[in-house]
Amino acid sequence: MAATRIEAHTELDSTNSEARRRAEAGEVGPLWITALTQTAGRGRRGRNWETVSGNLAATLLFTTQLPPGEAAQVSFVAALAAADLADHYLGTAASAVKWPNDLMIAGRKAAGILVESGTRGDGSLWLAVGMGINLAHAPAAVERPAIAFAEVLNGPPPQPLQALEILSEKFEIWRDLWSGSGFAPIAKAWSDRAFGLGQPCEARLPNQTHRGVAEGLDVDGALRLRLADGAVLRITAGDVFFGGG
Repeated sequence: MAATRIEAHTELDSTNSEARRRAEAGEVGPLWITALTQTAGRGRRGRNWETVSGNLAATLLFTTQLPPGEAAQVSFVAALAAADLADHYLGTAASAVKWPNDLMIAGRKAAGILVESGTRGDGSLWLAVGMGINLAHAPAAVERPAIAFAEVLNGPPPQPLQALEILSEKFEIWRDLWSGSGFAPIAKAWSDRAFGLGQPCEARLPNQTHRGVAEGLDVDGALRLRLADGAVLRITAGDVFFGGG
């Protein structure tokens, strides 16, 4: 898959919502949909995602024959691409990735990823990989401390379309590795850049909270959480907090 098409808008309700509309109308991609501003941007678990001018909001729409469980691994591919984007502008090892899909710079959240999908008539899946990256501005009054590229750079941050071109290139490198070699090399690369592994954390699930030590990824991307009694809990959905974030 060569994600060569980029469709740029001045404003959308949500790039993921637009990707869904396009997929349901028969678009197969690969297609990046981006907007300078979003009026109804969405994050994980129904949260609002604020997009102001100068930040990057983009969604990659494409189709896959993978079953839903394996297709969801694309969030790790996206996280690695986002980390590569940060390193491109900020320097090698400037960023880290935090389970399940956050980009961290200086211990603060710089980007988020939202993957949505649906079944096509032929049984394949469409995937919408939404990425919101704080290039120029970091939101205030959010659950976790946030940061923007501009706070780290000596000069002005990249323009969103310029950053998207780099992000698209990085995404395809990791997607090709995933497609050709499976999830194992993606999991290793993600673990090598992971934030908080081996540290105490709190996993907040929809109906319960667990505390333990984040040991790493399981073979399918679940987080292995070592509890105080020695048992290992697989976390497949939820939010993980280390210290202050």
